[in-house]
Amino acid sequence: MLNPADAAFAARLAALLPEGTLRTPEPRYLTEPRGRYSGTGGVLALPRSTDEVATILQRCNAARVGVVPYGGGTGLVGGQISPEGPVPLILSLERMAAVRQVDPVGNVALVEAGAVLAEVQAAAAAVGRVFPLTLAAQGSARIGGVLGTNAGGVNVLRYGSARDLCLGLEAVLADGTVLGGLTRLRKDNTGYDLRNLLIGSEGTLGVITAASLRLFPRPASEGTAMLAVPGPAQALALLALAEARLTGCVSAFELIHRQGFAFLAEVMPEVRQPLAPPPEWTVLVELGLPEGLDPEAALVNLYEAGQAAGLVLGGVIAQSGAQRAEMWRLREAIPEANKRIGSISSHDISLPLDALAGFIGSAGAALASMGDYRVNCFGHVGDGNLHYNVFPAPGRARASYEAERGAIKTLVHDLVDAMGGSVSAEHGIGRMKVGDLERYGDPGKLAAMRAIKAALDPHGILNPGAVLRQR
Repeated sequence: MLNPADAAFAARLAALLPEGTLRTPEPRYLTEPRGRYSGTGGVLALPRSTDEVATILQRCNAARVGVVPYGGGTGLVGGQISPEGPVPLILSLERMAAVRQVDPVGNVALVEAGAVLAEVQAAAAAVGRVFPLTLAAQGSARIGGVLGTNAGGVNVLRYGSARDLCLGLEAVLADGTVLGGLTRLRKDNTGYDLRNLLIGSEGTLGVITAASLRLFPRPASEGTAMLAVPGPAQALALLALAEARLTGCVSAFELIHRQGFAFLAEVMPEVRQPLAPPPEWTVLVELGLPEGLDPEAALVNLYEAGQAAGLVLGGVIAQSGAQRAEMWRLREAIPEANKRIGSISSHDISLPLDALAGFIGSAGAALASMGDYRVNCFGHVGDGNLHYNVFPAPGRARASYEAERGAIKTLVHDLVDAMGGSVSAEHGIGRMKVGDLERYGDPGKLAAMRAIKAALDPHGILNPGAVLRQR
């Protein structure tokens, strides 16, 4: 049973911390981007050091006060807010935002958890390196949240997700114990991998305070193209062709349905669309090549080979950095257009690549039999991750479909599960998908997760109700 972070508790905690560390939470700490939840919080803690984080957690643990870690607030499954139960302490590491070191020889950056993703990318670029994790929210997402949710993004195909880009972590456990695992080693086979346990745990097992991140040499040249394809199956065949011809050089391969372009035209007409009229299906291909290879020539060759094989119907190859940026702005604007339209039910799913085209066809037919909807299907098809979002018919409001939302989600998720996929590809579980984890998760895995939670956080103070249901 947890206790509230009330005024009396805040006063006792404040006496142990520098002045200004605690304050009343502002509204931005109590909301989430999709507007599905409104949070509560008794006090906001803004520590400046790992020692202060340890003091806060030790005292919260002793007093049985819940702690909700807050990163950039960009999470889409409600993991950053607590809508019910005793008001928690909200813990933000935004004051711990330093890039401590960037090592271009070892290709490692040591950064604090409050560092904004775009700032880490810029620090790497300043020494001729790349931190490749790229998200639409990279201007506000913080490294602690990125690692806590094991974020993915557009470059997973080549570089992997957040877990693959982290060498070591510094973190604080529920009782205030500091884990000093900020290693820069590629190989460290000394027992249980606590780093990978904490990555993706969404702040339920510990609070990440700093990380050592992998950097990569910047490709000598890059190229981007938008290619029209007959359908998802042909898109996957084109991906296989690209990877066979350009092994290790395909950085991103995004699938976009025509509905995404239609939403952009409806609510964001200022976003230029290079293919007019928009084809039914488009892929956005990004190459990063070593010195001596011409990306435009490589894309022309891929275009011609794809066309000869019946995989490409047309397209545009970027002729400059400005055109490349324009194509990526279009892709990154799709989530914002979705938000302005207002989805009935959004789904962050992944599937085996050989099941992906079949899922898109089956899900579309099943939804059409249920009612009149618009579906915007897009995503990182190179790693099997789709954002499969269902919207109202033209002229109808999202609110009029509220009674159908649960049935739509169940239909989509049941089909994903039946095809061997996952109902959470890169956004995490948060609070929104706790029931989904219980419905589709392996019982043995869930039992192990609960045992780990009980061992590391026996009083259940860390992000209560996220990932695992509070008991």
